[in-house]
Amino acid sequence: MAEMFNSRYLLKQLVKRDILSRYKGSILGLFWTFVVPILMLVVYTFVFSVVFEARWNVQEDNHLQFALIIFSGMTIFNFFSEAINRSPSLIVSNSNYVKKVIFPLHLLPVSTVLSALVHMVISFVILIVGVTVLGDGVKLTILYAPIVLMPIVLFTLGLAWILASLGTYIRDIGYIVNVLTSALMFLSPIFYPIDSVPEEIKFLYYINPVSYTVEDIRNIVIWGLSPNFHWLLIGTLSGLLISVVGFYWFKKTRSGFADVL
Repeated sequence: MAEMFNSRYLLKQLVKRDILSRYKGSILGLFWTFVVPILMLVVYTFVFSVVFEARWNVQEDNHLQFALIIFSGMTIFNFFSEAINRSPSLIVSNSNYVKKVIFPLHLLPVSTVLSALVHMVISFVILIVGVTVLGDGVKLTILYAPIVLMPIVLFTLGLAWILASLGTYIRDIGYIVNVLTSALMFLSPIFYPIDSVPEEIKFLYYINPVSYTVEDIRNIVIWGLSPNFHWLLIGTLSGLLISVVGFYWFKKTRSGFADVL
């Protein structure tokens, strides 16, 4: 981890380049980082609250509050899926760093996770504004946000290192990951409360780190409740383990990248 601290300027430039290049040439530019989550919020709210008539513990016709509930879950899932879906192709799409120059390749997955984190923070700001204007106001429990996000950030970083390595050797990994993350979206309590899940398949939600973070963010931002401290302890330690394993896996396998590119 000291290597990343020593390379913090380079890491900052990688994150900046990643964010700016994504919107290069577009008319709205970085404004899309605000437009996209809002548009997706409108679409999902219409489909699940109007067409499917999904219901939470809110007033029957309060689609605005339902929108905030969905958006809180989307904010977490979009962070995870963005970083994970991009990871398998990171080394392949930056092969010039492998073949031509001496470059700390382990920073590529880190910059991808941080870039996704920037987008999540922007969505989180939109969520706070929405809760302030359309909901019951911001609760003091929102101060738990940094520790609530820690487990999913660590999990995502560890998986990003692992997938970046595997995707270099096995190109099909990217397609598999895209399918799994799409399935994970519907296997996380984003569009429905976890209480509505049949008991026989609830174990799928208990082994899904996204579920815990979605529930905790919803608790501290929407409902004003405390997070699940038991999960925060277990999740943070597990996420730390995954990130350490992922980092050393990446370092151990990077020596063969040039041979397969």
